[in-house]
Amino acid sequence: MDFTLNEDQQALQETVRKFAVSELPEIALEIEKTAAPASHDLIKRYAEMGFLGVNLPSELGGLGLSHLDAVLVLEEVAKISPAVAFPIFESCFGPTLAIAHFAPDELKQRIVPKVCAGEMIVAVSMSEPDAGTALTDLTTKVETNGDTVVVNGTKRWCSGAGHADAYVVYCRMSDEPGAKGIGAVLVEKDRAGLSFGKPEYHMGFRGIPSADIYLDKVEVSVENIVVPAGGFRQLMEAFDLERCGNTTMSLAIAQSALDYVLDYVQDRKQFGKAVVDFQAVQLQIAEMKMQVDASRLLLYRAVVNASQGLPSVADSSIAKCFANEMVRDVTGKALQLMGGYGYSTEYPIEQKMRDGWGWGIAGGTIDIQKINIAAAMVGRRFQQR
Repeated sequence: MDFTLNEDQQALQETVRKFAVSELPEIALEIEKTAAPASHDLIKRYAEMGFLGVNLPSELGGLGLSHLDAVLVLEEVAKISPAVAFPIFESCFGPTLAIAHFAPDELKQRIVPKVCAGEMIVAVSMSEPDAGTALTDLTTKVETNGDTVVVNGTKRWCSGAGHADAYVVYCRMSDEPGAKGIGAVLVEKDRAGLSFGKPEYHMGFRGIPSADIYLDKVEVSVENIVVPAGGFRQLMEAFDLERCGNTTMSLAIAQSALDYVLDYVQDRKQFGKAVVDFQAVQLQIAEMKMQVDASRLLLYRAVVNASQGLPSVADSSIAKCFANEMVRDVTGKALQLMGGYGYSTEYPIEQKMRDGWGWGIAGGTIDIQKINIAAAMVGRRFQQR
C-alpha cells in the first residue's frame, strides 16, 4: 500500500497549485464581496486547463483520469475558495457524473462534452420543502405524454439555481411508493414553466448561488430522462462520489487555514517571542495537522478503492463525516490562534470558518452520514419512520 503520489500526479498537483495561486485570489476576493458566481470566462479557462471532467471518460470530452486525480485538482483550487472551485466540483463530482454513468448514450453525448468544454453548467435539484434528508418523500412529479414528459413541483436549496444551464431534477416518475418511483430528468434553463425563487444568502458559500426552483408544466423530451423510475439507487451511487467532492472542499478549506495560521504564528510576536514558541500553540497546530492528514487519508481511501467506478456508501460517508467535523474544528482553532485578526474580515480565516460549516449541511448532514456508517457496519438500513 503506497501513499505517495506518482510523478504524473505530483506534476498535475503542482500545475494546478501554480495556476490557482497566480490567477485566482483576486477573482475569489471579488466573488466574496459581490456574491456573484464564477464567470463563464473563468469556466472556459478551466476547460482550457483541463480542470473540468478530469475523471470523466475521454470519449465524452473528459481527461479520463482517476477520481484521485480529480481530488488533487479540486483541492488546490478550493484552497483559494470554494466559490472558484465550484464549477470543478460540479463537473467532476456533481450531477454530470450521474449523466456520464447512467444516462442513455444520446444524452451523455449531448451534455457531457459541453460541460467538459466549459460551454454548459449542470446543477442538481434534489431537495424539496418537505423532502431533504427524507429524499424519498419528494413529490415533484413527471408524467409521460407521448415523446415528452411534463414536470411539476417545487425544489429547494438548489446550488446553481438560475446560473446553471440545466438541472438534473430528482422526481417521482411512477406511482410506486418511496424510492421505487423515483428517477431523474434533465431540465434545461430555457424551458417554459421553469422559474426561480429569490436568491438566498447564506452564512458562507458566497458565490455559490442558491434558490428555489419552480416547475409548472415544464415539458422536455423523453430523451432527457437520466434514469427512469426505480433508478434512485443509481442516483445515490453517483451521489456517493459527490460526497467525496464535498470531503475535498472541507479538506481544502482546513488545509488552507492551517497553512495560513502556521505562517501567522511564526511571524506574530508576543512577550518578545514568536507565538509558535508557546507550548499551547504547538499543541494546537499539531492537532490541526493530525486532523487534516487523517481526513486526507480517508478521502484517498474512498476514491482509490472506487478506481474508475463509484465509491462505497461506507467509505464516502466516513470520509465526508470526518472532514465535515474536522474543518469546523480546524478553522475554529485557526481563528482562536489569530485572536482579533482571525475574527476580522480583513483576514481570510473568518471566511474559511463560515464556508467550512456549510459542507457539514450540504450533501447530507453529518448526522445522516453517521447513520449511513452504522447501517454499513450492521449490513442493513435503519427505518427512520
